[in-house]
Amino acid sequence: MAYAVRMMPKQGYTPAGYFEYTVYPLEGIWDLTEEGKKLDTINKDELLYTIMIRQPDFVTKEIVDRAFEHVEKKKPHPFLNDVRFGTFQDGLSVQMLHVGPYDDEPQSFKVMNEYIKNNNLEKTSLQHREIYHSDFRKVEPSKLKTVLRYKVKPIE
Repeated sequence: MAYAVRMMPKQGYTPAGYFEYTVYPLEGIWDLTEEGKKLDTINKDELLYTIMIRQPDFVTKEIVDRAFEHVEKKKPHPFLNDVRFGTFQDGLSVQMLHVGPYDDEPQSFKVMNEYIKNNNLEKTSLQHREIYHSDFRKVEPSKLKTVLRYKVKPIE
């Protein structure tokens, strides 16, 4: 879908406000099931996630609908009907660039949690965002780059 929007001018349609851009990196919003929130350690079977790709500001619901029609005809996929278009806003956040395997992320979360504690902040939830700047299929695990982000608020 993201590439269908990006390639619209080559298909004969240029949306208002369109500009040349690189498709943004894959992102995930990660949370825990209610059962997972009760555990002292992370159980990967208790993770919930939403995977997404940011879109430029010119992208509207109408443009997404047009891209959907194009993809449905050219490259149908069983999960295509699960695609949603929406808006997310993080607000005040603490983030860190994690370099290394995904399984080592708890070390970075520990650093972030210390920063949050030392700066009179608190996480608004256990949910966090990951922005994948590397493709795990092409980059060796020790060189993977992932931005980790928690939404936070000042402690009153």
